[in-house]
Amino acid sequence: MSEPVQSAPQPSGSTALAGPGHAPPGRLAALSLGALGVVYGDIGTSPLYAIRECFAAGGGIAINETNVLGVLSLIFWALITVVCGKYVGFVLRADNDGEGGILALLSLTRAGTADRSSPGPRFALLLLGLFGAGLLYGDSIITPAISVLSAVEGLGLATHALDPFILPITIAILIGLFAVQKRGTARVGAVFGPLMLLWFATIGALGLSAILAQPEGHRSVFAALDPTLGIGFLLQNGRSGVLVLGSVVLVITGGEALYADMGHFGRPAIRLAWFSIALPGLLLNYFGQGALLLARGEAVRNPFFELAPASALYPLIALSTLATIIASQALISGAFSLTQGAMQLGYVPRFTIVHTSGEAHGQIYIPAVNRALMLLCIVLVLGFQRSSELADAYGMAVMGTMTVTSLLFYAFVRERLSWSRLTSGLVVGAFLVFDLAFLGANSAKVLEGGWFPLAVGAAIFAVMTTWKRGRAEVGAALAMGSLRIEDFLRDVAMSKPHRVSGTAVVLTANPEGTPIVLLHHYKHNKVLHERVVLLSFIVERHPEIRDEDRIRCESLGHGFYRVRARYGFMEQPRVGEVMRLLGSHGLDIRGVGVTYILGRETPLPTGSSGMARWRKHVFVFLLRNAPAAHSVFEIPPNQVVELGAQTVF
Repeated sequence: MSEPVQSAPQPSGSTALAGPGHAPPGRLAALSLGALGVVYGDIGTSPLYAIRECFAAGGGIAINETNVLGVLSLIFWALITVVCGKYVGFVLRADNDGEGGILALLSLTRAGTADRSSPGPRFALLLLGLFGAGLLYGDSIITPAISVLSAVEGLGLATHALDPFILPITIAILIGLFAVQKRGTARVGAVFGPLMLLWFATIGALGLSAILAQPEGHRSVFAALDPTLGIGFLLQNGRSGVLVLGSVVLVITGGEALYADMGHFGRPAIRLAWFSIALPGLLLNYFGQGALLLARGEAVRNPFFELAPASALYPLIALSTLATIIASQALISGAFSLTQGAMQLGYVPRFTIVHTSGEAHGQIYIPAVNRALMLLCIVLVLGFQRSSELADAYGMAVMGTMTVTSLLFYAFVRERLSWSRLTSGLVVGAFLVFDLAFLGANSAKVLEGGWFPLAVGAAIFAVMTTWKRGRAEVGAALAMGSLRIEDFLRDVAMSKPHRVSGTAVVLTANPEGTPIVLLHHYKHNKVLHERVVLLSFIVERHPEIRDEDRIRCESLGHGFYRVRARYGFMEQPRVGEVMRLLGSHGLDIRGVGVTYILGRETPLPTGSSGMARWRKHVFVFLLRNAPAAHSVFEIPPNQVVELGAQTVF
């Protein structure tokens, strides 16, 4: 399990409600266009199914003026309060050196460095944050399945002869989507923004057309701006109204992406894209679907696609499919980034990461995660069959994550910004009123599909906590057999072992003592290299570390050097990069004559540590199936020597 990476406990040095600076107007416009293609793909495709599911919830509610305006009122105020108020107004401001997302927010609180010995509330918040990260994986699985399936289902409106082909077409699109991930999104990213701009313009125009054609005798759909209509709808419909509230959640799916993707575009660009393009297009389309329901009532089968004239149905289906692919791409890329952050913070095993772009930050591909997402998406489509069934699972994943974000934001403003309990409680309490209301409404759908994201979240949570605890227990067991570096060097000076030419780079997770693998090498081989470099990767709570701050090199004497390579939790440690940077520190060891010495411990789950036996076996299974360190850190395999040892924990 030799993983030469340690998480640094110190807090991030730069955070605040400040965020990135303002970009020039031209640059800001370009960033805003890019944000449309990445940030708003998920929430932008919600009109495909949200209104339909609201009126199908609870066995279906009557389509009349009171109910239509009530549902539209709930939708409008959900977008205003949750997306505009909570995320754009407050949460988007909490950045970790410009980066956002649930792991970035967790790293900004004292809970980010908590462990089992930490005070109860802090450790509980850490566990909640990890479970929220697990729910995000559930969201990454459900989004491609429901988005693509809902778009392809539009074929059923054109002709029922295509009904048997809806599932095969959906699966084929999903397979193609995941198959191209290894090429990266850099090549196609340039067209994402313009396509989503076309999408928002199209859905806005379709909605406006229906609003302008609203029949006389009905109140204007804009009467739904009155919040009392939504409250009255809930009171009048009782349990059915609560179930509808669970479907209203679908209009704010992707709200978390505003925060998670902040580091790619910056807060000003995300805000500009939201208020100028995304929000107007969404509101016009939702209100247009409401106008269509008022005009045609129960005759409407799919209000989104029926906004278009018959001649435009196939082009709209094609555009919808492209939009859902873009929405899915954003969540898949988000899963890669989330995994990278969890790896660096020590919560999951190290997977092989492929960097698909030399210029674009965050353009990565993780083959193992990609395969898992593809298989689970296909299983979801085959298991649930219809997007309506998948919608029941979607809300639980979204609201679980949003609720955890609110709780972490409370810890952030209390600890980092020194807000008073009253101010913090009022602001976050307002968030939780909506979060818990939506979460409670979706809890009624647990048996209908809401169990899936909960199961995924629980499984990911178990993996993350087991891996972190297992590494700590094995590390403690190894530390018992460790030796102070001063004592080891004293022994080397006295015994004067044979020193062979070249340099040995010993990778170790402990940046202080003598690596166990070095002790084994010295004990069994009785020789040392002329130069021995003890290399440790230290993961900071910053997302990124500047090159000039990355390397700390210390001469220990007798040809030994201690090198600490600092990386942010959104960066990938690479040995080649460290070797290059060491040249500027007067230690040029690139080229031939370098041997990398790695340890491969075999943990035996028979010790007396307090870790549950089943978790020990899970940890051992994860360790055995994790990629070798030389592939993760991109070390030339023909320069690697591995030494094995058994460790009881």
